[in-house]
Amino acid sequence: MVTLSVRREIQPSKDAITMQISDMTAKIAQGNGFIAALDQSGGSTPKALRGYGVEDNEWSGDDEMFAKIHEMRSRIITSPCFSNGKVIGAILFEKTMDGQVEGKPTPQALIDRGIVPFIKIDKGLEDEANGVQMMKPMPELDTLLARAKGLGVFGTKERSVINEANPEGIAAIVAQQFEIGRQVLAAGLMPMLEPEYSIKAEGRAEGEKILKAEILKNLDSIAEGQQVMLKLSIPVEANLYADLIAHPKVLAVVALSGGYSTDEACAELARNKGMIASFSRGLLQDLRAQQDDADFDGTLGAAIDQIHAASVA
Repeated sequence: MVTLSVRREIQPSKDAITMQISDMTAKIAQGNGFIAALDQSGGSTPKALRGYGVEDNEWSGDDEMFAKIHEMRSRIITSPCFSNGKVIGAILFEKTMDGQVEGKPTPQALIDRGIVPFIKIDKGLEDEANGVQMMKPMPELDTLLARAKGLGVFGTKERSVINEANPEGIAAIVAQQFEIGRQVLAAGLMPMLEPEYSIKAEGRAEGEKILKAEILKNLDSIAEGQQVMLKLSIPVEANLYADLIAHPKVLAVVALSGGYSTDEACAELARNKGMIASFSRGLLQDLRAQQDDADFDGTLGAAIDQIHAASVA
């Protein structure tokens, strides 16, 4: 377990501790903010650390690497601007969930600040076939879900990738997402399904229409009274996903930044009514380990303000 002492004591928000499942559900449904993606996994962590100004020679082995990235995430979570009400949720990597911030489990540290905790559950991607990359098997998923629920986590996030407008591949990737989603629902958690459509893919406008149709079809497999969340690339056609946003079995539709810069992602997101951000790169791109607290907080606060504005536009 990673335990770090960070520079600021967590001050509980007015939503602290009392946030129950119904409160978290309402907060996400209202969508008066955005979800921070703090879930870089093992394969992407070195790149994320380099972007933060931590070079490869500053750590050795996985334990030190994950300690460095946890320190970054702890600094973000304990920044005063992170609990100003504009960040309504945060997605954690498994090791971050199992770690602590100021002596508290990370999910509780978020709840104390009025922020709904999610956990990334996928184990990476299979090799591409039929224009898509499916999720790798998750044989220990039920155990992870039980542990997450015990720590107060509200929901999960699971990512796969679409690289071309292949109807067979898109149908398969959506079916897999919903299969995992039903498993998450059975464990008492809220699934955030993420069939990411690569923004570099040719024919993306056509493929996104196929994706939307497959999602609508698979929503029929969700029991009455249950809901899922969707995390999707910002569509080429503005408001393409309006039907999904309004669907009674969809709690919220959130957008990934997908390689866009903060400015690009926010401009694209603002064209899509009812879709809120769930950005990683768009939130973290200008943060550096070398910044003092004032500079760090100012930089993070500016990104939060910009992403929030685009989410509620």
